[in-house]
Amino acid sequence: MSEFIRRIWSEDAGQDIAEYAVMLAVILVLVVGTIRLIGSNSNNAFSNVASSIQ
Repeated sequence: MSEFIRRIWSEDAGQDIAEYAVMLAVILVLVVGTIRLIGSNSNNAFSNVASSIQ
């Protein structure tokens, strides 16, 4: 991973650093949204299981 970042940082041709920053921001938003969705759904599932056991 660090080699990939070093290569991107030192690469003159291709995309601009600003474009990489935007791409990284979009990926982070998708990851955070997915984690929140999965976390909420799993919390509900565990709550349902816990209440059915009691």
